[in-house]
Amino acid sequence: MKIFLIGFMGCGKTTLGKKIAAKQGIELLDLDHEIERITGTTVANYFALEGEEAFRKLESETLKNYAYAEHCIIATGGGTPCFFDNMEWMNANGTTVYIQLSAVALAKRLEKGIAKRPLLRGLTAEGVVDFIENKLTERGPFYEQAWVTLSGIGLGPDDIIRAVQEN
Repeated sequence: MKIFLIGFMGCGKTTLGKKIAAKQGIELLDLDHEIERITGTTVANYFALEGEEAFRKLESETLKNYAYAEHCIIATGGGTPCFFDNMEWMNANGTTVYIQLSAVALAKRLEKGIAKRPLLRGLTAEGVVDFIENKLTERGPFYEQAWVTLSGIGLGPDDIIRAVQEN
C-alpha cells in the first residue's frame, strides 16, 4: 500500500512520514527531497531560479514517475495536490491522508523556518497567517478529496496507520 501524506507546509508530513516508515519498516519518499536530489539544489532555490510553473511541472513528473516500492509512504509538498491531476493520480494510486491544521497553528510551526519557504519570504507574522488562510481556502477543495482527513493536533504515526487500515 502507498500512503500519500498531504496538507499545508508545516503540518508534519515529513516528520510523521519518517515515523511511520521507521515503525512499519517501509520506504519514505519525501517529494521535495527527491526534487532536490534531481535538481542538485534546494526547492527554494529552484523555485526562485525557475519559477513556480517549472517547479510544479517537475513536481508532478517526479510524483508520477518515481519507482515506488509496493509499500511506502510519500510526504508530498503542500501544493502538490493542487496542480495538474496530481490529487486524482494519488487517489488512484494509493491512500491519501490530509493532515489538517488551522492557519494559526501552521504559522506557529513555520515561524522559525520562513527563510526556507519561498512562498513565505518577506511576510510579517500577521502576513503569514493571512497568507496561510488564503491558501487553505484555495487549496481546500483539493485537500478535501483525500481518502482520510485527520487533525494534525497531537497526531502520531499510529493514528495515521489505524485510520488508513480502517479506510
